[in-house]
Amino acid sequence: MIAPGYNYKIVKAIVTNFHQPKSTLLLLVSAFVKGDWKSIYDYALANEFRFLSYGDSSLLIP
Repeated sequence: MIAPGYNYKIVKAIVTNFHQPKSTLLLLVSAFVKGDWKSIYDYALANEFRFLSYGDSSLLIP
């Protein structure tokens, strides 16, 4: 399972939706942004982004 602490070797960026708290997909995002997912999600909530499968997506480049 990809979780915080995982060292990505090839991927330079990912496009993904905003996932539910405590989901395995959020673990993948957290690992990619080196644990800084909370500030990204706080920004999304403050700006009324839509979450889950039919919501807004984000381009993450650490």
